[in-house]
Amino acid sequence: MPIARREALFLIAGAVSLPARAASLQNGMTASAFSFARPEGGSLALADLAPKPILVVNTATACGYAPQFSGLQHLWTRFGPRGLTVIAVPSADFGRQEPLDGMAIAEAARKNFGVTFPVMAKTGVTGPQAHPFYRWAASEKPAETPRWNFHKYLVGRDGHVAAAFATQVEPTDPRVIAAIAKELEAVG
Repeated sequence: MPIARREALFLIAGAVSLPARAASLQNGMTASAFSFARPEGGSLALADLAPKPILVVNTATACGYAPQFSGLQHLWTRFGPRGLTVIAVPSADFGRQEPLDGMAIAEAARKNFGVTFPVMAKTGVTGPQAHPFYRWAASEKPAETPRWNFHKYLVGRDGHVAAAFATQVEPTDPRVIAAIAKELEAVG
């Protein structure tokens, strides 16, 4: 009888802890299914970046965390030649701290922080207007969704969310660097 009880507990524990990520794994959906609109027109398809790591960050130029643009640029400069892509996804979802639109956002990031990595068009990241990438990422990491500007999702080489970092985690934090380095090593 103890074995049956153990098996039952194992099955119950598995069912309770089954993450929402299972749905995206079962249907095979990866980040490659998504693209972001570019402010100058057209789009950036994440499939074009596979199978390399991608750091997707919701940003806002008028946010108190905007100096993180400099840290993101540091990551782009350091790891871009090895295959990392950093993507800024401006959003006004948190405190309406992205007052600019279109190319003005990318120009402000470039002028104020030296940003040379891709800056997308303003996009919703939460609620019913959330971009499909953000809805998918939330299913991958349900406990680690954006709660403010400068939340960071690291998409791994396999196209799934390898790590998520809260707003307060600086781009140059050793945890972010280690996660990126691990994914770059996986690329070969």
